[in-house]
Amino acid sequence: MKTAVITGANRGIGLELARQLNDRGYRVIGVCRHSSPQLNALGIDVEEGVDITNADSLADLAERLRGTRIDLLINNAGLLRQSSLEGIESELAEWRDQFEVNSLGPIRVSSQLRNHLNDGGKVVIITSRMGSIADNTSGGAYAYRMSKAAVNAAGVSLAHELKERGISVGLLHPGYVRTGMTGNTGHVDASEAASMLVERIDELSIDTTGSFRHANGEHLPW
Repeated sequence: MKTAVITGANRGIGLELARQLNDRGYRVIGVCRHSSPQLNALGIDVEEGVDITNADSLADLAERLRGTRIDLLINNAGLLRQSSLEGIESELAEWRDQFEVNSLGPIRVSSQLRNHLNDGGKVVIITSRMGSIADNTSGGAYAYRMSKAAVNAAGVSLAHELKERGISVGLLHPGYVRTGMTGNTGHVDASEAASMLVERIDELSIDTTGSFRHANGEHLPW
């Protein structure tokens, strides 16, 4: 049985990924700050009380998972807050929070759990096409765009570093998904987005490591 670890698994896309991978026979470990009734109802292993912006919390997670071999690590936890040019000084703490969660969080989790990963495994970062510089045609959302561009850059470096172990890294945009993060607006439901993401994860290989793709299969520009 393969083991998948998913951060931000208590709701939205993370919850649906946990549900679908569990249905496919994975041992799923859902990681979150606070669990939810929906996550508990899946009957999977839940590691709650984990703050991906806190070093001690991440070290504790690694210790809790001592002896666990991970085939698939999905860095899904994310944060979206308003940010504007005129509001940067008053909003600066929220800008930094988005960097902590969206940019540093996935790399910190991957670093702490890298020795738990099986050779030949997979690491996925749920990112956003809003981190694409070439695709930015509307501006705005400064902090979110910047944080996702940063994690995209880090993900490519991670792909190079883990390649010698046969571990492939995928940067995946789920689409504009109806979740709490988006105020339940969007083009697809979380279940549909998760289904497409699982297809892309299945396709991910060492030959495509470090690639930036839409959940629908489209290759996205940097």
